[in-house]
Amino acid sequence: MSYWNHRKPVRRARAVDVHGAARAAVEVLDEGGLRALTARAVAGRLGVAPASLYSRVESVDDLFDLALDAALGDDVGISRAIAEDGIDALMLAYFRHLVRHRWACQVIAMRPPRGPHYLRLSERLVVLLVEEGAADPLANAYTLSNFVIGSATTAHVAGSEPEAPVDGAAAPTYSALHRQESGRGAEQAVVMGLAALRKSLSGN
Repeated sequence: MSYWNHRKPVRRARAVDVHGAARAAVEVLDEGGLRALTARAVAGRLGVAPASLYSRVESVDDLFDLALDAALGDDVGISRAIAEDGIDALMLAYFRHLVRHRWACQVIAMRPPRGPHYLRLSERLVVLLVEEGAADPLANAYTLSNFVIGSATTAHVAGSEPEAPVDGAAAPTYSALHRQESGRGAEQAVVMGLAALRKSLSGN
């Protein structure tokens, strides 16, 4: 169950601040990845006992939910894109956000993001697609988002991928194309991939 479906009420004046816990969880994840996130690690950053943290969350899964949404909400670039940009720039800003927080893609694979900041992103994307006249805005939104999430997941190896040899005898066409595109970076690949996806989804 998502944290957003069972938030614990504050029952004491000096209860742990849930926003502070969320940001502490982001710091732990940025520094150590998924395995580093424990109630003890977050409580230590807050200067409280783990039991105090559990007055606001039920499990580490809740901390994943909180961290995922807090990281997005604190990202000035994605906030600006949600407020001002069109689909292509919004998706590129989302890609950059996920690359900065590599653990976020793993959390999304485990727990559907349903926090307020992620809902704001989802709402903006489907509204833009509706305004464009997309036949199936929700399906298009999932397609674009999943492409960006997948691209961000592999972005850290994009620089070395062109150097990995391709057996031309086993895959001659792929090998030839691979040599032609060897200088493409991760972000350029996302821009080109989004353009191709958008063209395909529009039916043009």
